[in-house]
Amino acid sequence: GVFLCSLFFLFQHKDAYQAILDGVKGGAKEKRLAAQFIPKFFKHFPELADSAINAQLDLCEDEDVSIRRQAIKELPQFATGDNLPRVADILTQLLQSDDSAEFNLVNNALLSIFKMDAKGTLGGLFSQILQGEDIVRERAIKFLSTKLKTLPEEVMTKEVEEFILTESKKVLEDVTGEEFVLFMKILSGLKSLQTVSGRQQLVELVAEQADLEQTFNPSDPDCVDRLLQCTRQAVPLFSKNVHSTKFVTYFCEHVLPNLSSLTTPVEGLDIQLEVLKLLAEMSSFCGDMEKLESNLKKLFDKLLEYMPLPPEEAENGENAGNEEPKLQFSYVECLLYSFHQLGRKLPDFLTAKLNAEKLKDFKIRLQYFARGLQVYIRQLRLALQGKTGEALKTEENKIKVVALKITNNINVLIKDLFHIPPSYKSTVTLSWKPVQKADASQKRASEDTTSSSPPKKASAGPKRDARQIYNPPSGKYSSNLGSFSYGKLG
Repeated sequence: GVFLCSLFFLFQHKDAYQAILDGVKGGAKEKRLAAQFIPKFFKHFPELADSAINAQLDLCEDEDVSIRRQAIKELPQFATGDNLPRVADILTQLLQSDDSAEFNLVNNALLSIFKMDAKGTLGGLFSQILQGEDIVRERAIKFLSTKLKTLPEEVMTKEVEEFILTESKKVLEDVTGEEFVLFMKILSGLKSLQTVSGRQQLVELVAEQADLEQTFNPSDPDCVDRLLQCTRQAVPLFSKNVHSTKFVTYFCEHVLPNLSSLTTPVEGLDIQLEVLKLLAEMSSFCGDMEKLESNLKKLFDKLLEYMPLPPEEAENGENAGNEEPKLQFSYVECLLYSFHQLGRKLPDFLTAKLNAEKLKDFKIRLQYFARGLQVYIRQLRLALQGKTGEALKTEENKIKVVALKITNNINVLIKDLFHIPPSYKSTVTLSWKPVQKADASQKRASEDTTSSSPPKKASAGPKRDARQIYNPPSGKYSSNLGSFSYGKLG
């Protein structure tokens, strides 16, 4: 006790503290003592603050891993007043460490100063995200995306959340696809942005990132990929109060007419089906559209491409052609659903906006498609009859279950359009969506989780598009239906 009192007395003298600072140039023992005593008595010598922080920083970069760890562990003691943002900046740079123990110490130190001054700590983090080296930027963004949600409400005040939004907007001016996904995860997790107006703000941010004012180039893989990345982030935000109109309009006017020429950098992704799925999901939340009739016409024309006319019959009743057309159920489900959702806003489109010849042509196509559909539904039900539990978990049966969802959905939607006049009253759950009905907040929460998962990154396509081929059983209408995957039937 007497020794410590004497030591403390010595530390009242500037030259004594300076001697400790100089210890960082000594041997291992001196450095270890310096790593402990520089922060311990730091507050007593404000005039030596810069020298003390620089000395501790030297120790954080020492060759001896034990000295580095000790120095990093003590860094939060320097985080007082105006020094805190600088300490946060230093700790953020130290996130580049490849030593797992060191990396964990840096994370813990950042979290501890976060609780002292959240805005000051964020200032250091965002400074490195905007100006630091690539590895530091990457790890700082990941720190925010994983750690912010663990902080208590008294730390994450409204003022702090507003600061995060302001700084994030600066970063979003130039981000990669993966970084954009992480920032959407960060922002959508903020309490202040989970309101209607907050989600609307996020949708506007995504729309800006998607560059919906620019000309769409279907042959540019990066242009297509950016649009898909942004749309995937926007979809969970839409609701009856936060409309998808801007995105749906863009898809109808610019993407649908170029569907067959779309390119993608993601290997194995059925880009056309992916686009149609996104359009279907968004169509439920479309508000008032300026060019509704024009866009319904584009949707209708695209639907016709996937709903073939029956083959002409020769005089003997046999098919004149070699084979019947292939019925692409997955595409038709998406297009029919989108048409059904937007058609509610203009219910007389089929009867008043189409000429008699075109309406007759459409009814013939619907009828032909419906006949093939009925045969296939019966075959699927027969194949699944009596199967429960483990039997339904085999890959082939899981595919058949999805196939049945798709075909049942199409069947319901076609029945609505056969009504005179056409009806738009039926409700179906898209085949790739969970069947159980959740309330809006639960739905958004679950989709936020999905939207931030690895398959959403630019480097990989969604899992739902993995190819799992299944050949339908033979029969007049199914023999030429082709193969389909878990995400694609037809």
